[in-house]
Amino acid sequence: MIANLYSMTPAGTIVPVPGRAAGDNTPQLVLVFGDKTRLNAPETYAGLRHRWPNADIALCSTAGEILGTEVHDNSVVICTIQLEKTQIRSAATSLAQSDHSFEAGAALAQQLHHPDLAYVLILSDGEKVNGSDLISGINSVLEGKISITGGLAGDGNQFKSTLVGLNQTPMPGQIVGVGFYGTHLHIGHGSLGGWDVFGIERTITKSKGNVLYDIDDTNALTIYKTYLGKYADELPGSALLFPLSITLPGNDQPVVRTILSIDNEQQCLTFAGDVPEGAKARFMKANFDKLIDAAAQAAEIAFQFPMNQQPDLALLISCVGRKIILNQRVEEEVEAVAEVFDHNTPFVGFYSYGELSPFNEHNRCQLHNQTMTITTFLEI
Repeated sequence: MIANLYSMTPAGTIVPVPGRAAGDNTPQLVLVFGDKTRLNAPETYAGLRHRWPNADIALCSTAGEILGTEVHDNSVVICTIQLEKTQIRSAATSLAQSDHSFEAGAALAQQLHHPDLAYVLILSDGEKVNGSDLISGINSVLEGKISITGGLAGDGNQFKSTLVGLNQTPMPGQIVGVGFYGTHLHIGHGSLGGWDVFGIERTITKSKGNVLYDIDDTNALTIYKTYLGKYADELPGSALLFPLSITLPGNDQPVVRTILSIDNEQQCLTFAGDVPEGAKARFMKANFDKLIDAAAQAAEIAFQFPMNQQPDLALLISCVGRKIILNQRVEEEVEAVAEVFDHNTPFVGFYSYGELSPFNEHNRCQLHNQTMTITTFLEI
């Protein structure tokens, strides 16, 4: 596997990253992560298609771009993937509304399903989708037997609309899946958060899917505004500072959920994934050092599993909430990952509205928030 990294200037020129682009290649897949406004410009996709006329091109808007150990805003970063022994097949589906996320996931998985399927990369709309339902739909077809990772598109800290596209200018409401086929590709993955929980454990008493109404029979939005204090007027963006730790019924391992939007008229909060009735909930807050340490630990897990060999590529998808919290220290979490790989592995990725990964090799893929999620690729 050969992975080359590039950036695109505002004028549309595609520039190779020094030391990370070994000249022209003939990739099967081009991954493009970038600012929504720039990806929405038709000339962006036209320039990419002209440069790589025969590749599948998957585009995803972000809340920040990762290229090497640098974090950028308002940029476009590119990774081309040339596989020697592994086949790929890409597919896309449209999401009419979040109530159909399960069906969209199942339909996408059906397009990719094959006995030789080894891994699926998902890039999804991050504003309309219910990420939990999406993954449940995919797992319903693939039966939890296939490695799945990926992320939900971002829109900076605006939370208005996100863009995803396959072989066209990206649009809202799209979900793209890339299937990798054969026995020569080894995928590693790690996903950790590093947040501290605080306050008492509460029970979700009224919700519908990913919409939360009551916690402990008290309006959840009222509780959230009380906890946020001076940050309440900055909702929903300020909710990234105080995510929820959710322990789903029948599970011991908690997942993190962050708010996508609020409805003051209905007095409810919409999360990126399900917050079912009966789940236990606790508020969380940031610890700078723990966030960075967790990124390094996620890298160690991804590096060791399954081959403990230097990978050909590492895909980093981290949550926008981490970026906002870390602020000027945001590159420290990427640098912490790079140190685990001895700075020898090409890195590309983005800041997201949700991360998709199993907890470990024995678990099905789940939606996460506020994590650094790393996927490593090694073709042997």
